[in-house]
Amino acid sequence: MAGKRGNGEGAIGEYGGYWVARYTTDDGRRKAIYGKTRAEVADKLSSALRDRNLGLPAPDDRMTVGSFLLRWLNLSVKLRNRPSTYAAYASHVHTHLVPDLGKKKLARLTPEDVERFLAKKLEAGLTATTVVRIRATLRRALTIALRQGLVARNVAALADPPRAKSQQFEVLTAKQAQAFLEAIRGHRMEALFVVAIGTGLRQGELLGLQWPDIDFAGKRLFVRQALQRVDGVPTLVEPKTARSRRKVSFPAQALTQLRAQHEKDTEARRQDPQWNPLNLVFTSQAGTPLDGPNVTHKLQRALAEADLPRIRFHDLRHTYASLLLAKGVSMRVIMELLGHAQISLAMNTYSHVMPEAIEDAAGLMEDILTGESVTDAQT
Repeated sequence: MAGKRGNGEGAIGEYGGYWVARYTTDDGRRKAIYGKTRAEVADKLSSALRDRNLGLPAPDDRMTVGSFLLRWLNLSVKLRNRPSTYAAYASHVHTHLVPDLGKKKLARLTPEDVERFLAKKLEAGLTATTVVRIRATLRRALTIALRQGLVARNVAALADPPRAKSQQFEVLTAKQAQAFLEAIRGHRMEALFVVAIGTGLRQGELLGLQWPDIDFAGKRLFVRQALQRVDGVPTLVEPKTARSRRKVSFPAQALTQLRAQHEKDTEARRQDPQWNPLNLVFTSQAGTPLDGPNVTHKLQRALAEADLPRIRFHDLRHTYASLLLAKGVSMRVIMELLGHAQISLAMNTYSHVMPEAIEDAAGLMEDILTGESVTDAQT
């Protein structure tokens, strides 16, 4: 039975168990809005008419979540982001978002739909961190949909995310780092491991270093690109963020290793001009780019032979930061050295290694308040 038109609501009626409201957009198209109750449809119609009066485009009821996400991947992400970023988003879209939410109409997706989806993923055994990242991918995509007028709100932003556990990782202590460097003397990847601990560079940044990036006189290097596998092919890509493009000083041990590495590279080029065509600092024995997983395997094997804890390659970066933090280097400086975009990221990442620094600060304050620092200064 058709419903009576409410005052100012437009045309609202009941058809086949659903309530439907119809109105005309600015460009003359007739739009239909559906709902389970008259009140729901009236509310949606009121929002649509308000948006129309504000000059906002009407949501497209025909587009599905899946079709939009695939279009977003190919027309936005692929053209504007690094291959690794595209691969991560594509994995979330193809493996999780499209199978579970793909058939839903984009304009009708609700925060409740997203929350049920996130809960389902947690029940399936995914970690909270992974589920948070999947939600972030959907949220980023819907930000574009909102900007393009395809949706009236970003429902992923409105959905409550699961609580992710704080990031935990293993690092080498100063004594362990010294023991490791002693144990790898003569190892084929000694230079790579020494520079990794001595600079805190990401693995891709290290493997993408080229000889023009090394300033021997200034004992510093410049991060200008990173090495990634794109469809299985080693490729030099832009750094992760704008702050990732940076210069980093390195210690004397790293200088010694880099000089020795350069001599080996020069000799290899003398024997074969086609050797190391990308002019990389660290290569395989054949002069080709190194493979990240293989490098990590060799690191963990070297750690095991030295009877040291098993860590990821990325934990050498954390070791670098943690050792500097323990020596009193400020978080702001560490952020710049690591190429973090926000100091909050560095703070959150290394908060678990800060208790000693906090205790030291408390001790210093005690010295000030008791006058011991004054006495020491006078003597």
